[in-house]
Amino acid sequence: MKTTTRPLAAAISLALSACAYANADETDADAAMQTVTINSTRASLDPDLPVTSVTKTQEELRQQQNIFNPEDALRNMPSMTIRKRYSGDRNALVGGRSFSTTQAPRALVTMDGYLLSNFLGRFDAPRWNMIAPEEMSRVEVLYGPFSALYPGNSIGTTIAITTSRPTKFEGSVRMAMQDQSFDQYGLKDHYRNYQGSALIGDRLASGLWYKLMVNHQDSTSQPMGYYTATANGAGVFATPAGAGAGAATPVTGIRYDNGPFGTTRAIFGANAGAIDHTKQNTAKATFGYDFNRTVSAEGFIAWWSNESVTRNQSFLRDAAGNTVWSGRVTDGANVFVLPVAAFAPYTRDERHAQSGVTVKTRNGAGWNASLSASAYRIMEDVQRNAGSADPFAAARGAGNAVVRDGSGFNSVDLQTTYSPTAGDWTGGAHTLAVGLHADDYKLKQSTRASADWRDADGPETQFIGGETRIVALYGQDAWRFAPRWQATFGLRAESWEATNGAQRAPGTALNYPRRSDQAWSPKLSLGWDVAADTTLRLSAGRGTRFATVAELFQGTAVGSAIVVNDPNLKPERSNALELMGEQRHDFGTLRASLFQDDVRDAIWSQLNLTVFPNVTNVQNVGRVRTRGLELVAQVDRLGVPGLSADANIAFSKSTILENANYQPSVGKNWTRVPRVRSATTLTYAPGATWSASATYRYSGAQFNETNNADYNTDVYGAISRVSQLDARLLFKPAGGTELAVGIDNVTNYHAYQMHPYPGRTLFAEMRYAF
Repeated sequence: MKTTTRPLAAAISLALSACAYANADETDADAAMQTVTINSTRASLDPDLPVTSVTKTQEELRQQQNIFNPEDALRNMPSMTIRKRYSGDRNALVGGRSFSTTQAPRALVTMDGYLLSNFLGRFDAPRWNMIAPEEMSRVEVLYGPFSALYPGNSIGTTIAITTSRPTKFEGSVRMAMQDQSFDQYGLKDHYRNYQGSALIGDRLASGLWYKLMVNHQDSTSQPMGYYTATANGAGVFATPAGAGAGAATPVTGIRYDNGPFGTTRAIFGANAGAIDHTKQNTAKATFGYDFNRTVSAEGFIAWWSNESVTRNQSFLRDAAGNTVWSGRVTDGANVFVLPVAAFAPYTRDERHAQSGVTVKTRNGAGWNASLSASAYRIMEDVQRNAGSADPFAAARGAGNAVVRDGSGFNSVDLQTTYSPTAGDWTGGAHTLAVGLHADDYKLKQSTRASADWRDADGPETQFIGGETRIVALYGQDAWRFAPRWQATFGLRAESWEATNGAQRAPGTALNYPRRSDQAWSPKLSLGWDVAADTTLRLSAGRGTRFATVAELFQGTAVGSAIVVNDPNLKPERSNALELMGEQRHDFGTLRASLFQDDVRDAIWSQLNLTVFPNVTNVQNVGRVRTRGLELVAQVDRLGVPGLSADANIAFSKSTILENANYQPSVGKNWTRVPRVRSATTLTYAPGATWSASATYRYSGAQFNETNNADYNTDVYGAISRVSQLDARLLFKPAGGTELAVGIDNVTNYHAYQMHPYPGRTLFAEMRYAF
């Protein structure tokens, strides 16, 4: 099958679903407005949210997917990309309809309503580590800035993860393993991952309940990066200054290929701590108390640790067969110089903690209120970077360390809601929500030089720090003004400030003045139940996403000069539209969404041609517009008892319309947003004791450069196509026992998000619940 036709697998499934609906019997159209969900009904979120959502329950996830880390639950969701490079990746970033995986602040992630999104750095992913796969009861994904209830960071995608709550004395134990076969540039190996978790909880007659969770993971990545040298446009490698080839060490093992820009390059080995061996532990205690039938409180405290040790692998061998790590080398055709630190490893030690508490009322109708607060602290985060290659770094030597101890974020939400009596629409029933939100982020990052790279207490060579704070007031009214009509009005007012921004380097220091800004973000949605099984909805919304600490203040120190990102960045402002149609029936659901996201002052790192000398840093891109069509279907019966399908496909076009700092990008495609994304899952569950499922996932080629010069996409260093087939077989041999085996990337397709994605991976899992 040709690559260009692969997305049709999902489209065919959707077309079959549509035909099934067309033949279905019409039903009476006296139902009230339906909430738009796919796969199951909403339980944890407000049923009157004016946004399109997709939901997966724990049971569905276990049946359909091989889940090793929590973020795996999202990889088959519509219009979504998860930049998970390997199991144990702490930078598993989210990409959505109109934003890339390196625009982390456009994805809002919560756990039981508590903030998990980490906006301290550009590549800081949500803190997935605070969740064990075993405790996820449902995952819900919301699209677009159409609800006033969520902060401006929801302008792309909102992910709400709900964890389990005990109903009696209960618990479970889970063990999982992966074996990855990876082969690139002649380097072949197997990389294995192991994970174990345990849950135990109880709900007592007194109204008190608790849940304890522990999770341990030991994983090793495939090579994440390679040291390369690139030829000029004529395909010629310039000879390094100094002596000629006669002074170079003859070596074998250099590989050649063409890079993302089509130019010839030489590859010398896996570098930059390419192979990451990580040991991670999570412990969490969740507790709650029901004061009476309508008032309850709950909270949690969690701790996560990580110990990473990396290694590299040089391809080069001298005439005696010894590994060559640095210096002047030649393969007889070209001469290269490898820096001493080209194959330098690093280690990283992290200790993070999070806690939260919520108090709320649970009246069936009328007024309710809730207060929720959480805090996240980086107690220890030290990355120690060697200054020489692996065998020499083992004997210590000079290097540096990056320390982020004391960084963290906080969040507070106070909300009151009003719900009318069920079924009451006479005179116009109103469901109201009014709330106050506040969050703050604090970054402290110090780089230190050291004579012994394993020592992080050397003199400081650079410091980056700052704080951001947002306070928001919001209101939303879902007005059911007729039996089949509902209008939702919302307004969010946000006040933002950045303080204590600073950069220091030897001989210079920059302290940035306090900045503040305000934004008003109106929302409007109109829904119509055409019939009991058909809903149409038109939504419009503005969302404002303010710059993060790192986007404002992080920069590069060169000698006594500091090149900062941009302390005067404007906020991103998204004006979004969506026309959604959904049809529901006993045997399935079909949804179609036309969407547009028009973003002013998008925040991105690029070359600035308006200054001399030119610099590459984080800047505002004047205007980026994305238009697309998203189709989603669930068919519970496909003519064969036990056979069902979930399918989605999205077509989009994301274009740079204005970019004053870099005119060559105007009219080009926005970065890392593919034209086509799809996923189709077929599940066969003939009874309660076993099931089999297979998923085909496709994503089109993308660009990483705003001028789209990186056209050779299916290579290391580019943003490639993804064409992956996964399979899973689940057995339930006895009550409470589950055994599963599977294969991810059955065909061993090579794909890249700059870094290589995993190769063919065998998966095995055992679970016992009581």
